[in-house]
Amino acid sequence: MRSLSAIDRIAEWTWLDKPAGMLRDAVSRTLRGRRLKDALHGVWLGHPVHPAVAQAPMGAFACAGVVDALPGRGVGERRVSQLLIKLGLLAGVPAAVAGAADFAQGHEEQQRTGLVHALANTAALTSYLLSLRWRATGREPAGIAAGWTGLGLTVAGGILGGHLSFHQATGVNHADAVPHIAPDEWTDLGEVADLPEGSPTRRMAGEVPVFVLRDRGELYVLADRCAHASGPLNQGSLAWPDGSPCVECPWHGSVFRVADGEVVHGPATAPQPTFHTRVVAGRLQALVRRIPGVPAGG
Repeated sequence: MRSLSAIDRIAEWTWLDKPAGMLRDAVSRTLRGRRLKDALHGVWLGHPVHPAVAQAPMGAFACAGVVDALPGRGVGERRVSQLLIKLGLLAGVPAAVAGAADFAQGHEEQQRTGLVHALANTAALTSYLLSLRWRATGREPAGIAAGWTGLGLTVAGGILGGHLSFHQATGVNHADAVPHIAPDEWTDLGEVADLPEGSPTRRMAGEVPVFVLRDRGELYVLADRCAHASGPLNQGSLAWPDGSPCVECPWHGSVFRVADGEVVHGPATAPQPTFHTRVVAGRLQALVRRIPGVPAGG
């Protein structure tokens, strides 16, 4: 059994589940409407927004720390440092909101680490607010000390954020490997007659589980594991909002257009890999689509 690092152990702290659940519920009550959530998740961008916008406050705070460390600081440097802190605090608001949206859609282990990440960042912002207050009242040394404390907490929060992204796979595309591991030849998926009309089924294309749908004479095949968190799409619900079938993941509610795998609603931000289809002697065959923009059917 491998030994756990200090950060790894946070995901095992089950006592965090209650406060994490309270925060998750508060976020869900506050952030309503799919368009708002899609924007915060980064559906429009093709990847999560939070890691990108978080660079702005981190950069501003780091620059403020550099200015505070300059020898012989004068009035101009002090003003620059305060301005950078104010910019960091302002930029921290959209970063926090986007992070909260992603947090609410994580699994328990991610939410435990995410809660500690949020607490570290909240403590950092509080330190910077105190820093501004003390600087404004002439307590420059205390303000600088609070600024350095905030920078240390920001670094700690950033490390936890990196752990969430790269170790716990928050926001990554869980279906990205499909085009690389699916068979590079046409694969038999069974008799077309055995596929129920208008109801998804699960088949295997080599080692890849696939979602198969027969709908009004059309045959659709796409990767079954949701790009957001690997939820089983074959267990999801179908809808036809514009006449074309869409599937909603049963785990977190991501919606994909079945014909081309495009994201209709998040939290998923990456499209679902799709397969070309053909019928040979009454049997369905599929071939993974590897070139973006090539129609999946035919």
